[in-house]
Amino acid sequence: MTAYVLLLIVGMGLLVKGADLFVSGASNIAKALKIPPLVIGLTLVSMGTSAPEASVSINGAINSAADLSVGNIVGSNIFNTLFILGLSALIAPIKIDDEVKKADIPFMLIAYMLIPLLTLVITPMRLSALEAVILTAAFVLYTAALIIRTKATKKRASTTTGCARSASTERLKPRALLASALYSVVGLSGIILGGESVVQSASEIAIDLGMSKSLVGLTIVAVGTSLPELMTSVVAAVKKENDIAIGNVIGSNIFNVLFILGVSATIKEVSLSQSAILDIAVMTGSGILLSAIALSSKTINRAHALTFLAAYVGYTAYIIVRN
Repeated sequence: MTAYVLLLIVGMGLLVKGADLFVSGASNIAKALKIPPLVIGLTLVSMGTSAPEASVSINGAINSAADLSVGNIVGSNIFNTLFILGLSALIAPIKIDDEVKKADIPFMLIAYMLIPLLTLVITPMRLSALEAVILTAAFVLYTAALIIRTKATKKRASTTTGCARSASTERLKPRALLASALYSVVGLSGIILGGESVVQSASEIAIDLGMSKSLVGLTIVAVGTSLPELMTSVVAAVKKENDIAIGNVIGSNIFNVLFILGVSATIKEVSLSQSAILDIAVMTGSGILLSAIALSSKTINRAHALTFLAAYVGYTAYIIVRN
């Protein structure tokens, strides 16, 4: 089993470093195109930091490890909301942008509620290929709406301040742009290799220790693949980059549920265990909690942060005892 533990550690390292390089390169290119920080957080940064989840879950689907695939997505989203936002807000209270309150958090909650609707009401205890296409289509619609919203915001800014004209003069030098593109390619390669390593080693460790694959997916793999989100949001909180801190988490959650789960179930229909239902309920509950805070407060303060962290500790203790 020692070899599999080492393989798991190497895989996690590739995931984290690969995501770090990918996000750095993509962010530099995005900044050169003058994309607002919130949009960077909701799209390029969130997708980049969610690439480990995508690699692990899609590989899990290919290798018929549905429990690991679903557990990784659900566990990562719970970790993102309760632990990452909790820790980030504990370091520095996070201001919630009005656009995030009105559009992104509600859409995340709708995406969460789609899962029990599809897997409990329409096709009990499974997610069919057709339903997977619905999830993927919803992600495409969200991305299109975000692009339209961004263009409208930039248009308003250019007409009221005239800053867009002066800002557009800044460009990355060709050599720096090439380096950023290279970072992205190398990072993505590391993410793919790391994902394969984590799926194989985690599955073997689960068997050797008598643990269920769902437990490994909800804990070790979910936390490991969420390390890029954790580092990104914590650093953003320290630097007072509120839009990136919260945009990274919400964007990752939407990407995980709609795109990654959608693609995974398209590859192979996903069957759910009884325990997965409660985990999905906890994920939905974390979204409801975040929505309630967004409606009642302008910031995620330290009291909210402690509530998030306590909820995550309690949930983790429960799933360890359950499994």
